[in-house]
Amino acid sequence: MPASPRSAARRTLAVLSGAALAMAALPASPHALAQTVPERVILSPTADPSTSQTLTWRTADAGDQVLEIAPGTAPDQVTRVPARTTARVGGTYHAATATGLEPDTSYRYRVGDGAGADTPWRTLTTPAQDAQPFDFLYFGDIQNDITRGAAPVVRAALAAEPDAELAVHAGDLVDSANSDSQWGEWFDAFGAQATGGINHIAAPGNHEYSGSNLSGHWAPQFPGAANGPASGRDLPQTVYHTDYQGVRFIVLNSNYRNAAPLNASAWLRTQQQWLEQALSQNPHRWTVVTFHHPVFSNSPGRDNAPLRQAWLQTLEEYDVDLVLQGHDHSYSRGNLVRNRTGDPDVQTGPVYAVTVTGPKMYGVGDGNWTANGAEARVQLGDTQTFQAVSVDGDTLRYRARTAQGTVVDSFTIVKDQDGKRVTDTL
Repeated sequence: MPASPRSAARRTLAVLSGAALAMAALPASPHALAQTVPERVILSPTADPSTSQTLTWRTADAGDQVLEIAPGTAPDQVTRVPARTTARVGGTYHAATATGLEPDTSYRYRVGDGAGADTPWRTLTTPAQDAQPFDFLYFGDIQNDITRGAAPVVRAALAAEPDAELAVHAGDLVDSANSDSQWGEWFDAFGAQATGGINHIAAPGNHEYSGSNLSGHWAPQFPGAANGPASGRDLPQTVYHTDYQGVRFIVLNSNYRNAAPLNASAWLRTQQQWLEQALSQNPHRWTVVTFHHPVFSNSPGRDNAPLRQAWLQTLEEYDVDLVLQGHDHSYSRGNLVRNRTGDPDVQTGPVYAVTVTGPKMYGVGDGNWTANGAEARVQLGDTQTFQAVSVDGDTLRYRARTAQGTVVDSFTIVKDQDGKRVTDTL
């Protein structure tokens, strides 16, 4: 999507320069252990990312670490934020949250020991506090054959949308929950400027679980905003919301089979009650909800009935705009049949999307959609995509594209004096 003038003007460092893209094309290096200089730096949104931002990273040892940050216009005004140690998984993970930031402002930062073993200075930009135009990216399962199969799609997304301000990940970022090398490939696919320069919002998938245990890498890399349910297995670490320039992004954990096989109903109900609160108190025009398992399965024979029973009514009642999912290794986008209008190209109500970025593919069928009162307006198999979404005032624009640039699905959502309309535009 074309960059908005505001976003182009305020970004002082492109997500990936041509030189960085050339380097990104090199094969991923092994990541058996953390390096002396901090690695795997990633920017995570807080509840209010306009005034605070969290950086996490990993080092080889457990020495003291610090985040140094300064306004881009006053690089000598450096604030030092001591880091806290969060985990030891293939090295030591650290986290630091910069607070008291100015909205809509570029900052330069670095992390490290403050004595020479530091990252290069990089740039982050805080969002505005009010609704302003911006773009974001949405990725389905990256998961398999990351370096050769998924990374080209990721890099195509970053090249096509250099002004994207955040990325939404709908789970299964890797195939083996605790594989350090696969997590290294995931970070290499995006590159250090993209992981450390835009906010990343991630929901865990079933492959982020090893049996019933959440990956030891998850919370140290994706700490969330600490405003989710206070109880429930894994919920404080995996469920949260963050507000970004007129959009409330909500992350849920759909892994009831892994995290709560003996009390799935209660576990999902805890999230539903929290979700209802997050939606009822949403001060913004737009709402995006992401989780891994689809409420309407795209693969024949699959069904996530407990999710539909627990969450669908709430998603519909509060008219969530986008429900972004993964898991089924194919592409689909649809809605409830009751949300049709007299125009076959127009619907109302929430849009449910299922996508895949990596090369692993399953069969496609709409049986689970139609059996549960829904319709898949677009379904595709054997198609790796990234999704680019722009939000501007009363209009949201969505496009799904391949690495080659082919648009395979597109629609707009408009909210104005005539109500809400979702219009197919492909």
